Amino acid sequence: MRFARRMDQFGEGIFARLAAVKHRKIQEGAEVIDLSVGAPNIAPPAHVMKALAEAAVEPKNYVYALNDKKELVQAVCAWYKRRYGVELNPDTDVCSLLGSQEGLAHIALSIIDEGDVVLVPDPCYPVFCDGPRLAGAEIHYMPQKEENGYVIRLSDIPEELARRAKLMIVSYPNNPTTVMAPDSFYEELVAFARKYDIIVLHDNAYSELVFDGKECGSFLRFPGAKEIGVEFNSLSKTYGLAGARIGFCVGNSAVVSHLKTLKSNMDYGMFLPIQKAAIAAIAGDQSSVEMTRTAYERRRDVLCDGLIAAGWKMTRPESTMFVWAPIPSSYAKSEDFVMELLEETGVMVTPGSAFGPSGEGYVRMALVQDTAVLERAAANVKKSGLFA
Repeated sequence: MRFARRMDQFGEGIFARLAAVKHRKIQEGAEVIDLSVGAPNIAPPAHVMKALAEAAVEPKNYVYALNDKKELVQAVCAWYKRRYGVELNPDTDVCSLLGSQEGLAHIALSIIDEGDVVLVPDPCYPVFCDGPRLAGAEIHYMPQKEENGYVIRLSDIPEELARRAKLMIVSYPNNPTTVMAPDSFYEELVAFARKYDIIVLHDNAYSELVFDGKECGSFLRFPGAKEIGVEFNSLSKTYGLAGARIGFCVGNSAVVSHLKTLKSNMDYGMFLPIQKAAIAAIAGDQSSVEMTRTAYERRRDVLCDGLIAAGWKMTRPESTMFVWAPIPSSYAKSEDFVMELLEETGVMVTPGSAFGPSGEGYVRMALVQDTAVLERAAANVKKSGLFA
């Protein structure tokens, strides 16, 4: 058998390797506190689950959806107007995604030709690179450095590279670094993209998970943003709908149109009961959003306070459902530290190297366990003496 050369770019993922180690530890009778994968354990609101369940017993809902229902698109437009102050045209500016991951994996196919340059953050969520790679892109990293507050410095991008770039992916609040970008960054981003004729894709999965009384909006609220780009948004974390795979691409009508055309040749649309659940989530009672934010903020405090007390120097995240922390200086590689941490404490985290070259020297922890479990994780780390 002969297989595609493009697969040479993809080795076994870090999460698959961690899962294998976790399985081995559990088989040995050890407890594993898994903070590696960002899989939410907060259930959707009851009215959302009810909408899904009621629609799922209707035989008529088992046909191909083919397109987004009018009610769903209108709900998305109303949501963006109410929540973000952004006007969207329901006829041209909205395309559903079978989860943001699916959209990120495929959108480059509608924009990129073989050899085109795509600019991605470093560190970044892995599919930011993997999607464009599948399209044959030439990837160039935009470092997110600690000394710059983990925000991309557009002025550091060489002009020759900027002129060659066709697509740029950005995401704040950021996974894995957990930071938000100031308004000045977005204003500069719009001007930069317009100057060099670059399409911008802004991933906005964590705008509701912002702590300490801070707020976060949409990239599209900035003047000129809709002329040069689109935004991805997701219901996975905000509404506990990760497994339902609900996301949206909104913004520039040309980009949305090309993605719709591509998807019409790849899938048959979002399952109709899931469309009903999405409508219930974004158009219904929003009290769960604040409850979810509060839960993640409390988890952040418990885990970070406990780990800092154990001697681990870190900064509390201002947003997202993650903690981004440096590894001890005695370790050269983050993956080595992750394996040692697991062996000594039973706590599993993700090495920063999984998120790109600039991620080396850090680990990411997901706030996906209840506070009692996070307290135990911190206690295990303190008992281990790794940071003594």
